[in-house]
Amino acid sequence: MIPFSPPDITQAEIDLVVEALQSGWITTGPKTKQLERELADYIGTNKVACLNSATAALECGLRLLGIGPGDEVITSAYTYTASASCVCHVGATPVLCDVAPDSFEMDYSKLAGLVTDRTRAIIPVDIGGRMIDYDRLFDALDALAPKWSPANETQARFSRLPVLADGAHSLGAVYHGKNAGQVADLTAFSFHAVKNFTTAEGGALTWKPGAFDDEEAYKQVMLMSLHGQTKDALAKDKAGAWEYDIAFPGWKCNMTDVLAALGLAQLERYPGLLARRKDMVARYEKNLADEDVSILRHYEGDPAAGGFASSGHLMMVRLNGRTSAFRNALIERMAEAGVSSNVHYKPLPLLTAYKDLGFDIADYPNAYAQYENEVTLPLHTKLTDEDVDFICKVFCDAKRALEAEGLR
Repeated sequence: MIPFSPPDITQAEIDLVVEALQSGWITTGPKTKQLERELADYIGTNKVACLNSATAALECGLRLLGIGPGDEVITSAYTYTASASCVCHVGATPVLCDVAPDSFEMDYSKLAGLVTDRTRAIIPVDIGGRMIDYDRLFDALDALAPKWSPANETQARFSRLPVLADGAHSLGAVYHGKNAGQVADLTAFSFHAVKNFTTAEGGALTWKPGAFDDEEAYKQVMLMSLHGQTKDALAKDKAGAWEYDIAFPGWKCNMTDVLAALGLAQLERYPGLLARRKDMVARYEKNLADEDVSILRHYEGDPAAGGFASSGHLMMVRLNGRTSAFRNALIERMAEAGVSSNVHYKPLPLLTAYKDLGFDIADYPNAYAQYENEVTLPLHTKLTDEDVDFICKVFCDAKRALEAEGLR
């Protein structure tokens, strides 16, 4: 049995978690602060704020921009709910953009018809670990700069719509010589159990150098994450430093030292984990080269000179010309042969929550076309080369059997 995406945990992670448990610091403490510093060094930004999820990071990013009721935020129709639910959490209105034909990225040519005087930000999605075409996005937003209407002093720092990237999949990715986290104005990362880099549950928010006053932005996110309390447990632990204030009625989404310890060990191993994923993607591409499928491109050219390198998070495969019935039958056949697979993603307008907000999948034909025949194959660092070969054989055998049976 080959699972879809188990966490890659070694003795190094176990030892650091035990060390945290034995230290007496199991909530936000020194290991969380250390992970923030090391992630900032790894990403190449000045500050990282660790939180309990990417969803919380996205929400804090919106609040940092002062976005709330009456505002609109544009995101992709082809994504997981967190890209849009965070907009609802702050009381703003999500606006969905269809993807371009045969693409998992938003159709940037449609932005002009979606931006209004109430639009306050855009949330692009680095799906599968591959960073979007930020050059095209920024060109589109620069062209729309005359329509940009900042509503507060923070928003006025930007000459066009601010970009808050949903980088849940893209830690370690590179686009035109810049790391994920250095390109968008703000970027939210996920460290969930199924991600390349995990803290079991967790996430982080960072921002491009110069986008904000680093210390003030970090302070505000920390306040948001802990009830608006002016001192966390680590600060209050100093002799005589019990006194604190509540600056505003905040939320509760801080990261703990137990989780951060897991992340510190993962970060030490992360370059090797990314290299292994790149090798597996190449093996998949070679094995499936003769099949009538379209595979999400993860690597192209020199990332330092106009190319890109994904984090290799998801092996997203489209069954060209096939229907959802064919895709679903393929997933069932593969499961019967011992291989778990998945679908990324059901477009938001297919989900009850977004139907109830008035979205109709008929308005997003390209997103539906991408979803209809997409299947995601296992891609994780517990796989051997032989596992990848076996998965590909099971995939091809199931596909050909279904074709022979006349299923379209």
